[in-house]
Amino acid sequence: MTTGAEIQSNASLKKSLGTLDVFSIAAGAMISSGLFVLPGIAFGLIGPALIVAYVLAGLLMVPTMLSQAELASAMPRSGASYFFVERSLGSLIGTFAGLANWFSISLKAAFALIGIGALGTFLFPGLGLWGTKLVAIAACVGFGLLNALGAKDVGRFQVYLVFGLIAILGLFVYGGSQHLDAQSFTPFIQSDLRSLFAVTGMVFVSFGGLTKVVDVSEEVRNPAKSIVRGMFLSFIVVNLLYVLVLIVTVGTVPGGELAGSLVPLNLSAERTVGRVGSIAMTIGAFLAFATTANAGILSASRSPMAMSRDGLLPKVLSKTSVRYATPLIAISVTVAFIAVAIAVLPLESLVKTASTMMIVMFTLVNVALLVIRGSRLMAYRPTFRAPLYPWLQIAAIVVYGFLIAEMGWIPLVITGSFALAGLAWYVGYVSRRIDRESAFIHLVRSVAAERIQRSGFENELREIALQSDRMVLDRFDRLVQQCPILDIDETVAANELFQKIAEVLAPRVGKEMDELYEQFLARERESSTVVEPGLAIPHVVVEGENIFELVLVRCRGGIVFSDLHPPVRTVFVLVGSPDERNYHLRALMTIAHVVRHAEFRERWFQAKNTEQLRDVVLLMERERGRTDH
Repeated sequence: MTTGAEIQSNASLKKSLGTLDVFSIAAGAMISSGLFVLPGIAFGLIGPALIVAYVLAGLLMVPTMLSQAELASAMPRSGASYFFVERSLGSLIGTFAGLANWFSISLKAAFALIGIGALGTFLFPGLGLWGTKLVAIAACVGFGLLNALGAKDVGRFQVYLVFGLIAILGLFVYGGSQHLDAQSFTPFIQSDLRSLFAVTGMVFVSFGGLTKVVDVSEEVRNPAKSIVRGMFLSFIVVNLLYVLVLIVTVGTVPGGELAGSLVPLNLSAERTVGRVGSIAMTIGAFLAFATTANAGILSASRSPMAMSRDGLLPKVLSKTSVRYATPLIAISVTVAFIAVAIAVLPLESLVKTASTMMIVMFTLVNVALLVIRGSRLMAYRPTFRAPLYPWLQIAAIVVYGFLIAEMGWIPLVITGSFALAGLAWYVGYVSRRIDRESAFIHLVRSVAAERIQRSGFENELREIALQSDRMVLDRFDRLVQQCPILDIDETVAANELFQKIAEVLAPRVGKEMDELYEQFLARERESSTVVEPGLAIPHVVVEGENIFELVLVRCRGGIVFSDLHPPVRTVFVLVGSPDERNYHLRALMTIAHVVRHAEFRERWFQAKNTEQLRDVVLLMERERGRTDH
């Protein structure tokens, strides 16, 4: 047990997970009770058409997968599902989203743990209902202890579990395909479309783990690439496995025996391979439930941690272990909640409520992407962009709303009650502590005004981008971070511009304003500093040592340098001492790379304040190198 002295607040989590870990966490979170338990329940409701329900549920994950991949590539943060919604829609919706995210992942983990308990019943028929639940709760505590040791250990354990599971399922498909009975698929459709969609919503929980891996993105090395690759690979592999396994199961087990069974794959394996197949599938089922429970506790615990960091929950939940760099308090609370859910909730209500909560979260994530993209924040720089925006997200929101309506009144009542509890918490706790501007407010203000003030979210986005694995800050970045920026609306002459520049630079370089102004004029007389239409780079050398300064200038009305050149609207000003001549040349080369980027001009003139102008230059993709002088 970790002592209080070994726990600290707001500590950074270790970046210990790679693409293979992301794949294993996402795949393991999908291959669980949704495959080893739910097919029997779903078959009892709609017959062989359950295969279609699973295919539809997988397809319905695509919009959210794409949205999550884009958002995670720009904002790799612990508890990312909550973070996206809170920063885009505000603290009120964020409070509900964070709690709902934690609730839904925890219930999915509880469902997997009940699967482990069901395996205990299969091996020891005398256990009974409470025996099943006690086994599940014991497994919950065990996985909680594993999670307390660190994400790296969880990730390594998950890789072994997932690849062992995939191997067993592959053998199951190969062996079972030799015994398929075509009569088992007739009649294929045994219900109406409404029942099909209701079951689609119910089995939707099977795919929820795919996107929940973003909740540990802060602990992923190079998340911009690893998260996207891991999610896409797991989606393809798991969907293929689902379809093949379901075909074998339906085609080898009589309908009367399959309907309502909690161990459908065991029944199929025993009928096709015998006792050895049943034992192998029991091992596979255990691996599946273990991967989901393990990944579920890992992902779920990051949501209250992230909310605590933001002040939406008590600070104690963000405390981490110094030794293991894990959120021990958040993990403990999550494990306790899952244990209670296992003890008190019936299986079907557990499944439907988890599905409803997940669908609500997926809806909010798609709304979040619409708002963040629509706000046109300059610091929002995803390395992956969801295709078919915004139509895919809008279609997903409509379909998700329909699925929620078809889930039945019990999960809707539970979800509604949860929303009211979240509202009460927001009013009683959050609203008194948090006053943070969301991307939605930024969007509204940007529509109403040409120039708007800098939002805290923009600063946060910039810091996230600068801290990401893909960004290595160099000297030019540090200059941009600290340099003065002039944003001029009216048309001005070059000498007027030089006066403004001399005024802001004189105290920074230790020179008189008039002296500096004359140097700029003299330099311009020697030869024009207009390097291409619309762009000028005035630069002068001043006496002294270790002096180098940069000024950024945007002039919407245009700067008139001479009758020979069209008005200039973009200016980079360089001032340096003689000993900085080498870096002077490097800075000129860097500026050339920045202004020639395909997106520079559009972003430069879309920026609505000086800090957004800074973001345009600072976050522009280019080759960077470490320069210390």
